Amino acid sequence: MTAKRLAAKNCLVKNLESVETLGSTSTICTDKTGTLTQNRMTVEHCYLADQVLKVSHDRSEVAEQMSLLAECWQAYSRCCQLCSRAEFVDPTDTNADNIMTRQCSGDASETAILRFMESTIGSVGEYRRQYPKVAERPFSSSYKYQFSIHKNPTPGADGTEGNFFLVMKGAPERILQMCGTHIAPDGQTVPIDEEFVFGFEETYRDLGSQGLRVLALCDYEFTQFPANHRFNLDEEMGFELKNLRFVGLVAMIDPPRPTVPDAVRKCRSAGIKVIMVTGDHPITAQAIAKSVCIFSHSHRRSTRISILATDGQIRNNTASIVVPGEDLLEMTDPELREVLNDYQEIVFAR
Repeated sequence: MTAKRLAAKNCLVKNLESVETLGSTSTICTDKTGTLTQNRMTVEHCYLADQVLKVSHDRSEVAEQMSLLAECWQAYSRCCQLCSRAEFVDPTDTNADNIMTRQCSGDASETAILRFMESTIGSVGEYRRQYPKVAERPFSSSYKYQFSIHKNPTPGADGTEGNFFLVMKGAPERILQMCGTHIAPDGQTVPIDEEFVFGFEETYRDLGSQGLRVLALCDYEFTQFPANHRFNLDEEMGFELKNLRFVGLVAMIDPPRPTVPDAVRKCRSAGIKVIMVTGDHPITAQAIAKSVCIFSHSHRRSTRISILATDGQIRNNTASIVVPGEDLLEMTDPELREVLNDYQEIVFAR
């Protein structure tokens, strides 16, 4: 009967057992990027020099914006251009009119940053050739960052000192843990204090609540290594990832697929629970879940205390919950079962 109804809609079912499986589905766990969203990420905001700037892809407009933030922008754009594996498939295509549609190799976030830099500064490939990459550590979800080390061809110029420098990007909360200084609006490198941390956290929350994916940037100048030094990151690195310099935040948007909210509502009406699993920050995950109708009720972010509650307080008159990865790691099977049974709308986040 079901197969006939599907056939009437030009959907041919080759294996009838798959229809039985679909008919007995009670829960769907889905990734976010490219499934709930369009996988068309673009840079929306920059945070540098204690300011949040709305991104323009017009080169002259950006030049005017950044003229007062020259030192900060130089460090920011250096991180964006060098700490990346993304590149254009056809490097010979230099037409500035089609940068946002040119085919790229690399993940969605790095592709968005590459296009942003190419449209606002110019040839990223040419810039990278000036600063050869000598070592890198790829991104891993276990440590939540990636970095690369580059040769400095002109030590002493442009405010640099060492023969090599490091550029890094990753989860903002992880990057901040490794930083001891930041770039002030006047371009000076100053120690991180409580006022800076407060502004950082407030900005991070605000950007995340808009459903933006946020990455942090930092750098470090190596003054202890000679020009012929060889880095081996597979063994003892020879340096520690601490006292780095915080450079800024880059915030990107990946629009939800327009058909997703209706699909989620149809699943819910059929008695199917839709759970989103994402590597985004809980605040960002919460905003995305609301935009695609996975969250339709008031929501709360779980804490260790709420998960352990056994007197009915865990519900707290809510039907939705965001479970951060740190909570999930510590939960026992009975605690996880309690969350799955007590909440109809669930998101597992970073």
